Amino acid sequence: MSWDIFVQDIPPNAHSVDEIPPDFVPQRLGLRPEILRRIQEVVPTADFSDPSWGTFDGPDFSVEFNIGDDGDVGGFAMHVRGGDAAAGFVAELLSRCGWRAFDPASESGIFEPARALESLTRWRDYRDRVLRTDNAG
Repeated sequence: MSWDIFVQDIPPNAHSVDEIPPDFVPQRLGLRPEILRRIQEVVPTADFSDPSWGTFDGPDFSVEFNIGDDGDVGGFAMHVRGGDAAAGFVAELLSRCGWRAFDPASESGIFEPARALESLTRWRDYRDRVLRTDNAG
C-alpha cells in the first residue's frame, strides 16, 4: 500500500476540494518530456527508463511516478512508501515544480506542505488498521 498523491492543475485559491468550482476545467501540466525534466531537476537520480513509470529511492522512502503514456500530461500520481522524510520530499518537489496535488489523506483533500507529515501519519494509521483487519480474518 502507498500514500498516493495526485498532481493536477488545481485552482490556486482553493484550499480544499470543496472550494474547487464545479465548472473548473484543469489545464494540462505539459508534455511528458517536460514533466520528466522538471522532476529530474529536483531529483536527478529518479529513474525514468520507462517514461510512463518512474522510480526514486530516497534514504528511507521510495516514490513511484505514474505518469502514463499520454504525451500531453493532464496529471500524474506519486505512490509513496517509507519514512517521514517522504513528506518533506513531496512538499519540496511540488513546490520547486510549481505544482499542486490532491492528497486523499489530508483533511482538505488537497496536499498541504505544512501538514504533509500529519497527512502521511494519518495515512499510515489507516493502512495499519486495514492491515490488522485483513489479517484478523
